[in-house]
Amino acid sequence: MPDANPHGLRALLQPDVQRREFWSWAFYDFANSSYTTVVSTAVFNAYFVATVAGNAPWATFAWTLAISFAAAVVMVLGPLAGAAADVRGRKRPFLYASTLACVFGTAGLCFVGTGDVTLAMILVVVSAIGFGLGEGLIAAWLPLLGRPQALGRLSGFGWSLGYGGGLLALGLCIAYVQSAQARDLGANHFVPVCMAITAAFFLLAALPSFVLLKEHAAPQASDGHLLQLAFGRLRQTLIDSSAWPDLRRLLIAIVGYQAGVAVVVALAAVYAQQAMGFDTADTLQLIFAVNVTAALGALSFGWVQDRIGHRRALMLSLWLWLGMVLLAFFATDRAMFWVAANLAGLAMGASQSAGRALVGFLAPRARVAECFGLWSLAVRLATVIGPVSYGLVTWVFSGNHRAAMLFTGVFFVFGLIVVRGVDVERGRRLAE
Repeated sequence: MPDANPHGLRALLQPDVQRREFWSWAFYDFANSSYTTVVSTAVFNAYFVATVAGNAPWATFAWTLAISFAAAVVMVLGPLAGAAADVRGRKRPFLYASTLACVFGTAGLCFVGTGDVTLAMILVVVSAIGFGLGEGLIAAWLPLLGRPQALGRLSGFGWSLGYGGGLLALGLCIAYVQSAQARDLGANHFVPVCMAITAAFFLLAALPSFVLLKEHAAPQASDGHLLQLAFGRLRQTLIDSSAWPDLRRLLIAIVGYQAGVAVVVALAAVYAQQAMGFDTADTLQLIFAVNVTAALGALSFGWVQDRIGHRRALMLSLWLWLGMVLLAFFATDRAMFWVAANLAGLAMGASQSAGRALVGFLAPRARVAECFGLWSLAVRLATVIGPVSYGLVTWVFSGNHRAAMLFTGVFFVFGLIVVRGVDVERGRRLAE
């Protein structure tokens, strides 16, 4: 039965979708945020640079190379997986496989120590590929679960719950790190344990999505080899994309501004330690606080987006990103850097939620998994461009992280210029 409250969750969902399905979908954000928060943002990236690679001049570049290679693989496999899911009308098997790849890759990082650069890079690539494929697949459910006018709020609910999962996983790690440091145990001891905590958290928290989510999609084809059908479907989508100019323009904008977001996600802990002198405990506390503001940004901007429009909300979030870049560049004390970091959290929650909802709003329903595969391609291309650019700037300028941070602002300026040309209403009409 629908909620008596016309503004309740029931009123935001498609008629054939139950509330528990939506929450099981949102719980996947809760699950996979543990990986981005602990492995990509707070713990393992800084551990790789400082301990595994021994603060070598090429250490930051090696880290960005690993995550960029993984992103390049997802660029190829993501749209293919989406096309295959649309062809068969089944996304769940692909979601299972990608999740397990991320979980087992993360668990393998438990065995990485000083000097194990090659092993670390291989496992980071495996886990990041699994994460990237799963992120694109789970996003493809959004327009199948929610009504078009509610996608901003539903996406915001998912992202905010996701940051809550990242907070919980990071909180568990912080508690263990503090306990280990009290016993005079170093990073070689507590970082592997943090990786085990993250792998177990991701797997357990993803179980509701595995059990409760329904496909909500009909098969598009049944004859022929799946890979051949997927390639054909994807090729046709790329040909037909000229009929959806606003969706295509949005994806180009996402490549731009997500490159800047990728820098912050991949290198926030590195910047805090190398440019601001934070130690591991300081960095973990900072990332914990940033996740709180990111959750608030995702939740609040979901409502703002449905109220003022998708494009304006997204542009507002990009202005926040530019403010963060300038604050971080000019920060000379910890207090100012804390302000910049929490502004980044607010902007991150807002821009990621807004971008995902807008793709769902502009995607034709029969090709929704393919379109989110292209969204995943755009995000992964950004993950290649952003961190590698940052790593190259630090290399060219002899480890100057401030110069690299200032350069990151170019990506947000590009995103603002391109997003401004998206006609949301026209794009929705073409999608229908």
